[in-house]
Amino acid sequence: MISAQVITTGIEELRAITRVDLCVFDVDGRVVATTFDAQDIKTSLIKDFAVSPADSQVIGAYHLLKVLDEGEIAYILVARGNGDDTYMVGKIAVSQISQLIVAYKERFDRNSFFQSLLLDNLLLVDVYNRAKKLHIDATVSRVVLVVETKKEKDSTASELLSGMFSSQSGDYITAVDESNVILIKSLEPREGYDEIHQIANTIVDMMNTEAMINVRVAYGTIVHELKDVSKSYKEATMALDVGKIFYVEKKVIAYGRLGIGRLIYQLPVNLCKIFIDEIFAEEGSSEIDEETLTTVNKFFENNLNVSETSRQLFVHRNTLVYRLEKLEKSTGLDVRTFDDALTFKIAMMVVNYMKYLDSLSY
Repeated sequence: MISAQVITTGIEELRAITRVDLCVFDVDGRVVATTFDAQDIKTSLIKDFAVSPADSQVIGAYHLLKVLDEGEIAYILVARGNGDDTYMVGKIAVSQISQLIVAYKERFDRNSFFQSLLLDNLLLVDVYNRAKKLHIDATVSRVVLVVETKKEKDSTASELLSGMFSSQSGDYITAVDESNVILIKSLEPREGYDEIHQIANTIVDMMNTEAMINVRVAYGTIVHELKDVSKSYKEATMALDVGKIFYVEKKVIAYGRLGIGRLIYQLPVNLCKIFIDEIFAEEGSSEIDEETLTTVNKFFENNLNVSETSRQLFVHRNTLVYRLEKLEKSTGLDVRTFDDALTFKIAMMVVNYMKYLDSLSY
Protein backbone atom coordinates (compact mmCIF):
# COMPACT_ATOMS: atom_id res chain seq x y z
CA MET A 1 0.00 0.00 0.00
CA ILE A 2 1.08 3.57 -0.58
CA SER A 3 2.88 5.34 2.25
CA ALA A 4 1.14 7.64 4.71
CA GLN A 5 3.53 10.43 3.72
CA VAL A 6 2.41 10.29 0.09
CA ILE A 7 -1.28 10.43 1.09
CA THR A 8 -0.58 13.26 3.54
CA THR A 9 1.13 15.33 0.84
CA GLY A 10 -1.79 14.78 -1.52
CA ILE A 11 -4.56 15.79 0.88
CA GLU A 12 -2.59 18.75 2.25
CA GLU A 13 -2.21 20.13 -1.28
CA LEU A 14 -5.93 19.67 -1.87
CA ARG A 15 -6.70 21.31 1.49
CA ALA A 16 -4.57 24.33 0.56
CA ILE A 17 -6.53 24.78 -2.68
CA THR A 18 -10.11 24.05 -1.52
CA ARG A 19 -10.02 24.93 2.20
CA VAL A 20 -11.80 21.64 2.90
CA ASP A 21 -10.27 19.46 5.63
CA LEU A 22 -9.66 15.83 4.80
CA CYS A 23 -8.84 12.74 6.82
CA VAL A 24 -8.00 9.24 5.59
CA PHE A 25 -8.66 6.14 7.72
CA ASP A 26 -7.84 2.50 7.11
CA VAL A 27 -10.67 -0.04 7.29
CA ASP A 28 -9.93 -0.66 11.00
CA GLY A 29 -10.56 2.99 11.84
CA ARG A 30 -6.93 4.07 12.29
CA VAL A 31 -5.92 7.47 11.01
CA VAL A 32 -3.53 7.23 8.06
CA ALA A 33 -3.29 10.92 7.17
CA THR A 34 -5.24 14.03 8.16
CA THR A 35 -5.32 17.81 7.86
CA PHE A 36 -7.25 18.35 11.11
CA ASP A 37 -7.69 16.88 14.60
CA ALA A 38 -9.92 13.87 13.92
CA GLN A 39 -10.09 12.52 17.49
CA ASP A 40 -13.82 13.19 17.73
CA ILE A 41 -14.51 10.79 14.85
CA LYS A 42 -15.22 7.45 16.49
CA THR A 43 -13.53 4.32 15.27
CA SER A 44 -16.86 2.49 15.38
CA LEU A 45 -18.31 5.03 12.93
CA ILE A 46 -15.59 4.28 10.38
CA LYS A 47 -15.91 0.49 10.84
CA ASP A 48 -19.71 0.58 10.48
CA PHE A 49 -19.45 2.62 7.28
CA ALA A 50 -16.77 0.27 5.91
CA VAL A 51 -19.11 -2.74 6.10
CA SER A 52 -22.20 -0.85 4.90
CA PRO A 53 -23.29 -1.14 1.23
CA ALA A 54 -23.25 2.65 0.77
CA ASP A 55 -20.43 4.33 -1.17
CA SER A 56 -20.87 7.60 0.73
CA GLN A 57 -22.55 8.90 3.85
CA VAL A 58 -23.15 12.32 5.43
CA ILE A 59 -23.07 12.72 9.21
CA GLY A 60 -23.34 16.35 10.27
CA ALA A 61 -20.39 18.24 8.81
CA TYR A 62 -18.62 15.00 7.81
CA HIS A 63 -18.84 13.41 4.39
CA LEU A 64 -17.64 9.79 4.42
CA LEU A 65 -16.52 8.18 1.16
CA LYS A 66 -14.92 4.84 0.30
CA VAL A 67 -11.66 4.50 -1.61
CA LEU A 68 -11.70 1.24 -3.56
CA ASP A 69 -8.87 -0.88 -4.89
CA GLU A 70 -10.09 -3.37 -7.50
CA GLY A 71 -13.49 -3.49 -5.82
CA GLU A 72 -12.12 -3.86 -2.29
CA ILE A 73 -12.18 -1.07 0.30
CA ALA A 74 -8.69 0.33 0.76
CA TYR A 75 -9.41 3.50 2.77
CA ILE A 76 -12.23 5.58 4.19
CA LEU A 77 -12.00 9.29 3.42
CA VAL A 78 -13.70 11.91 5.55
CA ALA A 79 -14.22 15.43 4.20
CA ARG A 80 -15.20 18.06 6.79
CA GLY A 81 -17.10 21.18 5.76
CA ASN A 82 -20.52 22.76 5.50
CA GLY A 83 -20.27 24.04 1.95
CA ASP A 84 -22.03 22.45 -1.00
CA ASP A 85 -18.75 21.56 -2.62
CA THR A 86 -17.42 19.55 0.35
CA TYR A 87 -18.73 16.32 -1.13
CA MET A 88 -17.21 17.19 -4.51
CA VAL A 89 -13.81 17.86 -2.94
CA GLY A 90 -14.10 14.51 -1.16
CA LYS A 91 -14.78 12.79 -4.49
CA ILE A 92 -11.72 14.49 -6.01
CA ALA A 93 -9.61 13.30 -3.07
CA VAL A 94 -10.94 9.74 -3.50
CA SER A 95 -10.05 9.86 -7.19
CA GLN A 96 -6.57 11.16 -6.41
CA ILE A 97 -5.87 8.44 -3.83
CA SER A 98 -7.21 5.77 -6.20
CA GLN A 99 -4.83 6.95 -8.89
CA LEU A 100 -1.96 6.87 -6.39
CA ILE A 101 -2.84 3.26 -5.54
CA VAL A 102 -2.81 2.28 -9.22
CA ALA A 103 0.49 4.08 -9.82
CA TYR A 104 2.08 2.48 -6.77
CA LYS A 105 0.92 -1.00 -7.75
CA GLU A 106 2.19 -0.50 -11.29
CA ARG A 107 5.54 0.63 -9.94
CA PHE A 108 5.69 -2.36 -7.61
CA ASP A 109 4.71 -4.72 -10.43
CA ARG A 110 7.35 -3.19 -12.70
CA ASN A 111 10.00 -3.73 -10.06
CA SER A 112 8.92 -7.35 -9.62
CA PHE A 113 8.87 -7.82 -13.39
CA PHE A 114 12.42 -6.53 -13.90
CA GLN A 115 13.74 -8.58 -10.97
CA SER A 116 12.27 -11.73 -12.52
CA LEU A 117 13.54 -10.70 -15.95
CA LEU A 118 17.10 -10.17 -14.71
CA LEU A 119 17.12 -13.55 -12.98
CA ASP A 120 15.66 -15.40 -15.99
CA ASN A 121 12.56 -16.40 -14.03
CA LEU A 122 10.09 -15.62 -16.84
CA LEU A 123 8.94 -17.57 -19.85
CA LEU A 124 9.49 -15.81 -23.17
CA VAL A 125 5.76 -15.34 -23.75
CA ASP A 126 5.33 -13.89 -20.24
CA VAL A 127 8.09 -11.33 -20.85
CA TYR A 128 6.21 -9.61 -23.63
CA ASN A 129 2.70 -10.09 -22.22
CA ARG A 130 3.63 -8.54 -18.88
CA ALA A 131 5.66 -5.79 -20.55
CA LYS A 132 2.59 -4.80 -22.57
CA LYS A 133 0.39 -4.67 -19.46
CA LEU A 134 2.98 -2.57 -17.61
CA HIS A 135 3.45 -0.19 -20.58
CA ILE A 136 7.11 -1.12 -21.01
CA ASP A 137 8.55 -0.66 -24.49
CA ALA A 138 9.92 -4.04 -25.56
CA THR A 139 11.81 -2.83 -28.63
CA VAL A 140 14.02 -0.06 -27.27
CA SER A 141 17.76 -0.70 -26.87
CA ARG A 142 18.94 -1.11 -23.29
CA VAL A 143 22.04 -1.76 -21.20
CA VAL A 144 22.33 -2.89 -17.59
CA LEU A 145 24.60 -1.03 -15.17
CA VAL A 146 25.36 -2.60 -11.79
CA VAL A 147 26.31 -0.16 -9.01
CA GLU A 148 28.15 -1.86 -6.17
CA THR A 149 27.61 -0.14 -2.83
CA LYS A 150 28.04 -0.85 0.83
CA LYS A 151 24.96 -2.63 2.17
CA GLU A 152 23.99 0.17 4.55
CA LYS A 153 24.21 2.69 1.71
CA ASP A 154 21.88 0.84 -0.70
CA SER A 155 18.82 2.99 0.01
CA THR A 156 20.79 6.22 -0.42
CA ALA A 157 22.31 5.01 -3.67
CA SER A 158 18.90 3.95 -4.94
CA GLU A 159 17.39 7.33 -4.09
CA LEU A 160 20.20 9.19 -5.86
CA LEU A 161 19.84 7.02 -8.96
CA SER A 162 16.07 7.60 -8.93
CA GLY A 163 16.76 11.32 -9.01
CA MET A 164 19.11 10.94 -11.97
CA PHE A 165 17.07 8.45 -14.01
CA SER A 166 13.29 8.15 -14.23
CA SER A 167 10.82 5.59 -15.57
CA GLN A 168 9.26 8.35 -17.69
CA SER A 169 12.37 8.23 -19.87
CA GLY A 170 12.35 4.43 -19.93
CA ASP A 171 14.97 3.89 -17.20
CA TYR A 172 14.29 1.50 -14.33
CA ILE A 173 16.07 0.99 -11.02
CA THR A 174 15.84 -2.23 -9.03
CA ALA A 175 17.91 -4.66 -6.94
CA VAL A 176 18.20 -8.42 -6.64
CA ASP A 177 20.59 -8.57 -3.67
CA GLU A 178 21.86 -6.46 -0.78
CA SER A 179 25.14 -5.44 -2.37
CA ASN A 180 24.16 -3.84 -5.67
CA VAL A 181 21.71 -1.40 -7.16
CA ILE A 182 20.79 -2.09 -10.79
CA LEU A 183 20.04 0.50 -13.45
CA ILE A 184 18.34 -0.72 -16.62
CA LYS A 185 19.15 2.16 -18.96
CA SER A 186 17.10 2.92 -22.04
CA LEU A 187 19.18 4.19 -24.95
CA GLU A 188 18.53 6.52 -27.83
CA PRO A 189 19.50 5.24 -31.32
CA ARG A 190 22.55 7.53 -31.40
CA GLU A 191 23.84 6.43 -27.98
CA GLY A 192 26.62 3.85 -27.79
CA TYR A 193 29.34 2.61 -25.46
CA ASP A 194 31.07 5.99 -25.18
CA GLU A 195 27.87 7.52 -23.81
CA ILE A 196 27.33 4.58 -21.48
CA HIS A 197 30.86 4.89 -20.11
CA GLN A 198 30.25 8.58 -19.52
CA ILE A 199 26.99 7.80 -17.69
CA ALA A 200 28.83 5.28 -15.48
CA ASN A 201 31.49 7.86 -14.61
CA THR A 202 28.76 10.39 -13.82
CA ILE A 203 27.18 7.91 -11.39
CA VAL A 204 30.51 7.35 -9.64
CA ASP A 205 31.13 11.10 -9.33
CA MET A 206 27.57 11.83 -8.18
CA MET A 207 27.64 9.15 -5.48
CA ASN A 208 30.97 10.42 -4.21
CA THR A 209 29.96 14.09 -4.28
CA GLU A 210 26.37 13.92 -3.04
CA ALA A 211 26.50 11.05 -0.55
CA MET A 212 30.21 10.40 0.03
CA ILE A 213 29.76 6.82 -1.20
CA ASN A 214 32.59 5.10 -3.03
CA VAL A 215 30.99 2.87 -5.64
CA ARG A 216 32.09 0.73 -8.55
CA VAL A 217 29.99 0.59 -11.70
CA ALA A 218 30.05 -2.21 -14.24
CA TYR A 219 27.97 -2.51 -17.39
CA GLY A 220 27.21 -5.18 -19.95
CA THR A 221 26.66 -5.03 -23.69
CA ILE A 222 23.82 -3.21 -25.41
CA VAL A 223 20.80 -5.43 -26.11
CA HIS A 224 17.99 -4.65 -28.53
CA GLU A 225 15.34 -7.04 -27.22
CA LEU A 226 13.70 -6.94 -23.80
CA LYS A 227 14.26 -10.67 -23.32
CA ASP A 228 18.04 -10.11 -23.59
CA VAL A 229 18.22 -7.71 -20.62
CA SER A 230 19.22 -10.66 -18.40
CA LYS A 231 22.21 -11.25 -20.71
CA SER A 232 23.43 -7.68 -20.21
CA TYR A 233 22.92 -8.08 -16.44
CA LYS A 234 25.00 -11.28 -16.30
CA GLU A 235 27.74 -9.58 -18.27
CA ALA A 236 27.73 -6.60 -15.90
CA THR A 237 27.98 -8.81 -12.81
CA MET A 238 30.85 -10.73 -14.40
CA ALA A 239 32.59 -7.45 -15.23
CA LEU A 240 32.19 -6.40 -11.59
CA ASP A 241 33.81 -9.62 -10.36
CA VAL A 242 36.61 -9.51 -12.92
CA GLY A 243 37.26 -5.87 -12.06
CA LYS A 244 37.72 -6.74 -8.37
CA ILE A 245 40.41 -9.24 -9.30
CA PHE A 246 42.36 -7.68 -12.15
CA TYR A 247 41.43 -3.99 -12.34
CA VAL A 248 41.20 -2.89 -8.71
CA GLU A 249 42.11 0.71 -9.52
CA LYS A 250 39.18 1.15 -11.91
CA LYS A 251 35.84 2.52 -10.74
CA VAL A 252 34.07 1.82 -14.04
CA ILE A 253 34.38 -1.58 -15.69
CA ALA A 254 32.93 -2.50 -19.07
CA TYR A 255 32.27 -6.11 -20.02
CA GLY A 256 33.51 -5.39 -23.53
CA ARG A 257 36.85 -4.13 -22.22
CA LEU A 258 37.82 -6.91 -19.83
CA GLY A 259 40.44 -8.29 -22.17
CA ILE A 260 42.44 -11.27 -20.96
CA GLY A 261 40.98 -10.91 -17.47
CA ARG A 262 37.68 -12.35 -18.69
CA LEU A 263 39.49 -15.33 -20.23
CA ILE A 264 41.34 -16.12 -17.00
CA TYR A 265 38.13 -15.72 -14.97
CA GLN A 266 36.50 -18.47 -17.03
CA LEU A 267 39.41 -20.93 -16.80
CA PRO A 268 38.99 -24.10 -14.69
CA VAL A 269 40.69 -23.84 -11.29
CA ASN A 270 42.79 -26.97 -11.78
CA LEU A 271 44.16 -25.60 -15.06
CA CYS A 272 45.16 -22.36 -13.29
CA LYS A 273 47.00 -24.33 -10.60
CA ILE A 274 48.93 -26.35 -13.18
CA PHE A 275 49.92 -23.17 -15.00
CA ILE A 276 51.14 -21.48 -11.81
CA ASP A 277 53.14 -24.54 -10.80
CA GLU A 278 54.85 -24.57 -14.19
CA ILE A 279 55.81 -20.90 -14.09
CA PHE A 280 56.88 -20.76 -10.46
CA ALA A 281 58.19 -24.30 -10.12
CA GLU A 282 61.30 -23.47 -8.11
CA GLU A 283 60.12 -20.38 -6.25
CA GLY A 284 56.50 -19.63 -5.40
CA SER A 285 54.90 -16.41 -6.56
CA SER A 286 54.57 -15.29 -2.93
CA GLU A 287 58.37 -15.14 -2.75
CA ILE A 288 58.52 -12.30 -5.28
CA ASP A 289 58.99 -9.17 -3.19
CA GLU A 290 56.85 -6.06 -3.51
CA GLU A 291 59.73 -3.98 -4.85
CA THR A 292 60.24 -6.37 -7.75
CA LEU A 293 56.52 -6.46 -8.55
CA THR A 294 56.32 -2.66 -8.53
CA THR A 295 59.35 -2.47 -10.79
CA VAL A 296 57.95 -5.00 -13.27
CA ASN A 297 54.51 -3.38 -13.37
CA LYS A 298 56.05 0.00 -14.09
CA PHE A 299 58.25 -1.66 -16.73
CA PHE A 300 55.12 -3.04 -18.41
CA GLU A 301 53.38 0.34 -18.21
CA ASN A 302 56.27 1.83 -20.16
CA ASN A 303 56.15 -0.85 -22.87
CA LEU A 304 59.38 -2.57 -21.72
CA ASN A 305 61.36 0.66 -22.01
CA VAL A 306 64.26 0.43 -19.54
CA SER A 307 65.30 4.09 -19.73
CA GLU A 308 61.81 5.51 -19.16
CA THR A 309 61.07 3.03 -16.36
CA SER A 310 64.27 3.87 -14.46
CA ARG A 311 63.50 7.57 -14.84
CA GLN A 312 59.98 7.20 -13.42
CA LEU A 313 61.17 4.98 -10.56
CA PHE A 314 64.05 7.37 -9.78
CA VAL A 315 66.60 4.55 -9.90
CA HIS A 316 69.77 4.04 -11.93
CA ARG A 317 69.42 2.05 -15.13
CA ASN A 318 71.81 -0.60 -13.77
CA THR A 319 69.67 -0.95 -10.64
CA LEU A 320 66.61 -1.62 -12.76
CA VAL A 321 68.47 -4.17 -14.88
CA TYR A 322 69.68 -5.88 -11.69
CA ARG A 323 66.11 -6.23 -10.43
CA LEU A 324 64.93 -7.67 -13.73
CA GLU A 325 67.83 -10.13 -13.85
CA LYS A 326 67.07 -11.15 -10.27
CA LEU A 327 63.51 -11.97 -11.35
CA GLU A 328 64.86 -13.95 -14.30
CA LYS A 329 67.03 -16.08 -12.00
CA SER A 330 64.08 -16.97 -9.78
CA THR A 331 61.48 -17.61 -12.49
CA GLY A 332 63.44 -18.26 -15.66
CA LEU A 333 61.55 -15.42 -17.36
CA ASP A 334 63.36 -12.48 -18.92
CA VAL A 335 60.61 -9.84 -18.93
CA ARG A 336 62.73 -7.65 -21.22
CA THR A 337 61.55 -9.91 -24.05
CA PHE A 338 57.96 -9.76 -25.24
CA ASP A 339 57.13 -13.47 -24.90
CA ASP A 340 58.44 -13.76 -21.35
CA ALA A 341 56.86 -10.45 -20.37
CA LEU A 342 53.49 -11.70 -21.64
CA THR A 343 53.89 -15.00 -19.79
CA PHE A 344 54.77 -13.27 -16.53
CA LYS A 345 51.89 -10.81 -16.86
CA ILE A 346 49.38 -13.59 -17.39
CA ALA A 347 50.92 -15.63 -14.57
CA MET A 348 50.50 -12.78 -12.07
CA MET A 349 46.91 -12.27 -13.19
CA VAL A 350 46.24 -15.97 -12.60
CA VAL A 351 47.88 -15.66 -9.17
CA ASN A 352 45.54 -12.79 -8.30
CA TYR A 353 42.61 -14.86 -9.51
CA MET A 354 43.61 -17.77 -7.28
CA LYS A 355 43.98 -15.45 -4.29
CA TYR A 356 40.48 -14.12 -4.98
CA LEU A 357 39.06 -17.65 -5.04
CA ASP A 358 40.85 -18.44 -1.76
CA SER A 359 39.33 -15.35 -0.14
CA LEU A 360 35.85 -16.53 -1.10
CA SER A 361 36.37 -19.87 0.61
CA TYR A 362 36.90 -18.24 4.01
